[in-house]
Amino acid sequence: MDEAVSDLPPFEPIDHTAEVGLVAYGRDLPELFANAARGMFHFIVDPATVAERETRPVRATAEDLEGLLVAWLGELLVLFNGDGFLPARFQVETVTPTALEAQVAGEPVDPGRHTFRLDVKAVTYHGLRVERQDGLWRAQIIFDV
Repeated sequence: MDEAVSDLPPFEPIDHTAEVGLVAYGRDLPELFANAARGMFHFIVDPATVAERETRPVRATAEDLEGLLVAWLGELLVLFNGDGFLPARFQVETVTPTALEAQVAGEPVDPGRHTFRLDVKAVTYHGLRVERQDGLWRAQIIFDV
């Protein structure tokens, strides 16, 4: 592995007025999508407070890669907000330009144990980018809070 690539963080926050965002990185699309999810949930909860007690399948489809990233992260927000399930680990198994299949490990929300940070309401298309540069995938995502 290229040393410069291995020194990169999986994601980094970006400043954006009245919203939060991040830039995620990956050597391939599964790693990019997993790191984007890790970054989004880093805004939501302290990951050290979430255990991997059960696994759930997640599928997403869209017309293009950018839409697929939004759909994937949106499915995870539904899992969290709608089902009360808090993911801790994201295993993206397959990604095509229009479909994704993954397994996420986590546990039911427990306000007594989980340390919450921000209320991420939605993934936006504002400033959304998914691109490959110098052999590395990069995605920029903005979230409504």
